[in-house]
Parts: sequence; structure tokens; C-alpha cells
Amino acid sequence: MRFVQLLALATSVSAALPLSAAAGPLKAGVARVEITPPLGLTMYGYGSRKAGATGVRDPLMARVLVLEADETRVALVVLDLGEPPALEWVKRLRENAKRSSGVSYVLVTATHTHAGPDIRPIFPPTQPPDWESEALARISRAVDEAHQHVVDARIGTGYGSVLIGHNRLRLEPDGTITWFERNNTMTPTSPVDPVVSVLRLDTMEGTPIAILVNYACHPVVFGPDNLQYSADFPGVTVATIERELGGQAMFFQGVDGDINPFYAVHPLDQDAVRMRDWTGERLGKEAVRVAKNIRTESTPAGRLDVAEDVLDFHVRWNRDAFVSAVRRSSGDDNAAVVERWYTEGMRAPVATILINKTVAFMTVPGEPFVDYQIDWRNRCPVRDAFFLGYANAALGYFPTIRAAALGGYGAGSMATAVQPDAGARIVDHAIVKVYEMLGRLTDTPEDLKAKSQD
Repeated sequence: MRFVQLLALATSVSAALPLSAAAGPLKAGVARVEITPPLGLTMYGYGSRKAGATGVRDPLMARVLVLEADETRVALVVLDLGEPPALEWVKRLRENAKRSSGVSYVLVTATHTHAGPDIRPIFPPTQPPDWESEALARISRAVDEAHQHVVDARIGTGYGSVLIGHNRLRLEPDGTITWFERNNTMTPTSPVDPVVSVLRLDTMEGTPIAILVNYACHPVVFGPDNLQYSADFPGVTVATIERELGGQAMFFQGVDGDINPFYAVHPLDQDAVRMRDWTGERLGKEAVRVAKNIRTESTPAGRLDVAEDVLDFHVRWNRDAFVSAVRRSSGDDNAAVVERWYTEGMRAPVATILINKTVAFMTVPGEPFVDYQIDWRNRCPVRDAFFLGYANAALGYFPTIRAAALGGYGAGSMATAVQPDAGARIVDHAIVKVYEMLGRLTDTPEDLKAKSQD
């Protein structure tokens, strides 16, 4: 991600929001809307890209799933963007959804396509055109539409395995880290996570409502020579699923901070479109295979537990050196933001969602490294554990402590500013939250409980 985006999104705070409800079946409804911005805008993700968008290869979409249990309504919004929009933008979307549809909580995530528009840090933006306001209005209407179409739902999960990418930080025999951008020979690397996690929601008659796919891989098949808007391979993945199964497919980016597709940053004149399609179809076909074998079930009493908390982190780098480097590369305004990080801390909104006491979601406001996804799935107290990156804010890379010590892009570069143990703390926080939601961690000691029962 661009450092200017990292700087500007780090200073807002989301309040802790514990929610729970029970009684009545789980309900689900979906909607989608196009959010492709005007041509000519600066595009996201590559500093070497010198021109604005000149066309639309495929439309950028917002997809919405509203879940409801009793009076609790949760909207999951996934955008074909590089990262979530400005925090003020997210705040307004939540206010709109609560006012118009009684939505208790809105989770905003991005697929992380590098073929979308640049994400501006201020809403409303100070420079025209204001495409964000129209996108916000459209997404707000889509949340309302999804809420209006909720029906009793059956739910199920399944898992598959496929490799469409590799670890882009290569450890050399001498202990140094080198950049491994493209891997056309599909040379094995480590760590990677081949797990394809699928959540399926059906009507009571068994018709698909939504198929959620959670997988970790950077959507960077298209490189800086591409000047057309595109969802990259996730767009092909969801199209493949919908063509086979119907319903609404939704791609939730996982923990891809160090994972590239095999055909990364592929030149257009070397068949990049075909490489994009191969990558997306390979993932989509595996998701279809998994989804077809899921037996969805209904529960007489659906339940949603949601919490969003703000964790405070400090800046990793030496203050004087880092601020000076930012001032040289990005100007005084960004240097001032970094200065505020040192005085106010980096505040990370992190969400935990538990569906029917069996399916858990955790989020990170940035780009975590893949080990965290594996760790979360292994340690989460429920079997079905989904990990969503690029959620609600954008604070850059979250490398593991080991990766931070080894270095490399996203681990030892200016693109990561948060303290090295931040990712581990967020995973631990989510695990604790799920235990609390399950009632297995309480605020009363066991011996005091026993005395009160005597």
C-alpha cells in the first residue's frame, strides 16, 4: 500500500461495540451495487504507475450480506478496492445503516485489488471529483436492500485446498531476504496457506443466498502498466461461483501480506488477462467444489455476537529518523501525522463476530502476514474460523515478529510502521473474545461463583 494512505487512516477511533442477541432463526439477505469511479483518477497500489485510469476492464462492485438474529443486524460489506475508504466514510455508512435499517454493526472490507482507484484519506475529499459520496450513497442503499430481502436461512461451512500463489519474501541461505515477485514456474515456497474457507447460506428450500470465500493472496496479477479498473482475480472467482451455483458470491481477502499470485504483476503484452482468469477460475472452481458438498442446516434460535475494540500500538521506528524520512518522501503534512502517532499512538479497530456460537470471524485493519491466519485457525475455540484482512481501516503491514526481524518489504520497510507484535496481539485478542462469547471466560472467579450457589 502507499505510505500516504497508511498515514492518513491511522488517527480515527472506533468505540468498542459488544452486541449479542438470541431467539428466532438466523436470517440472511444480499445485495450488490457497482461503485466504479470516473476515469482519470489516480490508481491504487503502484508507485511506478504514472497515469490515471483510462478505462474499465471489469466493473468494481460492492457486495453486501446482512445477517439478522432477533434484533441484531450485522452487515458485511466487501468492496472491490485496494483498502477500506477513510474512517469518516465508514462512520457515515454505519450511521446511515443504523438510521435506515436498524443495522447494529457494519463491517467494511476490501478485496485489495491494485486495479482500483487511489483511496483518499479524507471524506468528503478536498479535491474533485467526489466519487466517494456517490459510492457511499449507493452502498447505503444496497445495505437497505439486503436488509429488506432477509429470509430465514440455513448455514454451513466447508474447506478445500488450492495454490494460486507463493510467499514473496524469499529467505536466502545467507539469511537475507530477497523479493520474489513473480513465480511462473510455481516453485514451492513457505509459508503459504492453501486453505479455501467457504461459508454457504441457503434459503430454507436449499437455494443459495450467499457463498463466502475466504482466501489469502494479493490481487496483483495486473501490474502498473494496466490503466483499466478491474477487480483482478477476485472478480473472476466470484463470477465463476455465481455461474455454477447462483446466489451471491463474496470474496473476503485473508492474510495475504506476504503472498503474491504466481503470475504477479504480469505485463499486459504477456497475456496478463489470461493469467488473471486462470488464477481466479482456479480458486473459484475449488470454492464451487467445496460449496456443492456443504450441507446447510437451520437452527431454531440463531445468534450473533459482535465486538469491535480499539487496540493501541506504538510506532516501530526511531522517531527522528522515521519522521525525517517521511518528510523527505511525502512532505510536511504526512510527517505531522507520524508525529501524532508518536504522541497519540496507532489505534487499530479490530472486530470479532461469532455466528450461532460456531462460526468465528476476526479482522485486522491492514495487511497481516500469512502465519497469523494459520495460527488463528489452529487456536480458535470454534472449528470454523475466518480471518479478514483490510477491514474497517488501513494501518499498513502486520508482519510476524520473525518476519520483522528478518526484514524485507512489508516486514522491515516504511510500508510497515506498527510495532512488531501487533499482529500477534490482535490474534490473541480475537481468541479471548470468542471464548468470552462462548461463556467460557467470565468476570467472576469460579470460587466466588461456587459460594454464591451455596
